[in-house]
Amino acid sequence: MGEDLPDFYFRVKENGALAFRVNTENRQRRIELDHIATINVNNGNVRATGDRDLTGDEQAAIDDWLASRREVLAGRELDDILRAVDHLNLTAHWVQSKATDAQLDAMTDPLLLAMHDLRSVLVRKKADRIGRERSDDA
Repeated sequence: MGEDLPDFYFRVKENGALAFRVNTENRQRRIELDHIATINVNNGNVRATGDRDLTGDEQAAIDDWLASRREVLAGRELDDILRAVDHLNLTAHWVQSKATDAQLDAMTDPLLLAMHDLRSVLVRKKADRIGRERSDDA
């Protein structure tokens, strides 16, 4: 079993992870997880546990995990946005075909405000991109 285990384990938490070295080299042949660092995915900060200095292979494993994790989170973020588009379409269909007057009264203003806010941000960002493209072409 020990040969199949990775050298490092990362316990994901809200803004990052706790990094552990997997240790099976003990008399009881138990799996031990030695906490070696705390990682913040948002700012890339890695704090070694206690007075410990991270070894080169530990830092490399953490750097690899951090890059991989950021890639996964970026993919999830875009997927969440695309799901929101689907959900808006489903909402439009629900409003048109099933919503009661009471349901519409409860959701119309908050949804219109959120959609107005989103539209404003999207239009501003698109205008910024078009402006940059035109200045790059000049």
